[in-house]
Amino acid sequence: MTDLSAGPRAPEALCPGPDPDPRGPRRFAVPSGAVDTHAHVIGLPPRWPLVANRSYTPPEAGPSAYLAMLDATGMTHGVLVQVSVHGTDNRLMESVLRAHPDRLRGIGVVGLGRSEAEYGVLKAAGVVGLRLNVLFGGGVSLDGLESYGALCREMGWHLQLLLDARQLPELAPRLAKLPVPFVIDHMGHMPAAGALEEPGFRTLVSLVRDGAWVKLSGAYRLSDDAPAYPETTPMARALLEAAPERCVWGSDWPHVANWGVMPNVGDLLDLLADWAPEAALRHRVLVENPARLYGFPA
Repeated sequence: MTDLSAGPRAPEALCPGPDPDPRGPRRFAVPSGAVDTHAHVIGLPPRWPLVANRSYTPPEAGPSAYLAMLDATGMTHGVLVQVSVHGTDNRLMESVLRAHPDRLRGIGVVGLGRSEAEYGVLKAAGVVGLRLNVLFGGGVSLDGLESYGALCREMGWHLQLLLDARQLPELAPRLAKLPVPFVIDHMGHMPAAGALEEPGFRTLVSLVRDGAWVKLSGAYRLSDDAPAYPETTPMARALLEAAPERCVWGSDWPHVANWGVMPNVGDLLDLLADWAPEAALRHRVLVENPARLYGFPA
C-alpha cells in the first residue's frame, strides 16, 4: 500500500523529480479554461531555504518547469499551493503569482498574529486561501483552526486542509462551524482500498454534501495500482455524486514525498474519464467549479 505519510524517512532522503515529459490526457480533450488547482514550485538553498523540520527533501521544481507542465497538459490556469518544505516563507510562490496574475492563483501558509500589511502582500500577489497541513513537517497544524477561519473571513479567503480523512469524525463539528469555505485535499488522503466503508470517508462525503469542497487529486498517494488506480474510482464518484458543483481537479505536480513510480500528469488527467465519464461533468470539475472557487474567468 502507498505510504500516505513521510513515515520514518530522514529529511535528507531525496525524493525523485517529476516525469520530465508531461502530456495531456489521451481519453478526452481538455476544455478551454481548465484549471489545475494543486501544484507546487520548489526552490533550493541558499536563496530558497528548506525548513529543518521537513519530512522530505525534494529536487528543484522551478517556475519554468511548472509553466511548461501547464502548457503541455492543456491547462489554461493553475493554482500554486505553498509547499511544506518552504514552511511559511511564501516568497517563491508569491514571485511566480506576481509574474502571471491572469493565469495563476495561490494558497499560502502563514503564521497567526502577523501584521495586516503582511497578509495584504499575500492577497495582492494572488493568494486566495490558506492551507493547514497536519501530515508533513513544515506545515501548519489544526490547533488554530478557528483563528485561521476568522483570518480567512477577514481577508476574503478560504481554508484548505491536508489531513487524513480518518481524522474527520472527530474534527467535523469544528469544521462545520467555520465561517469560510473549506477544501479537503486529495479526496481525504487515505488508502483507497475499502475507503467507502470507512467512517472517515463517509464523514468526508457528508461534509462535501453539506458545503465543503474537495480536490479530486493524489490518486497515486491512495493506491499503488498505477497508472489506472482503479480503487480510487469509487471514491471520486461518491464525492462527485455528493456535490458535483464543489469538486475540483489537481495534478499535485511535482508529486513530492513520493518514493514510488512518478506519474505522468496525462495519466492522472485520464482518470477523469472514469471518475466523470460525461463531458459536461468534467467541464464542471475542470472549468466551472475552480473558476468560482479561485476567481478565474469561466
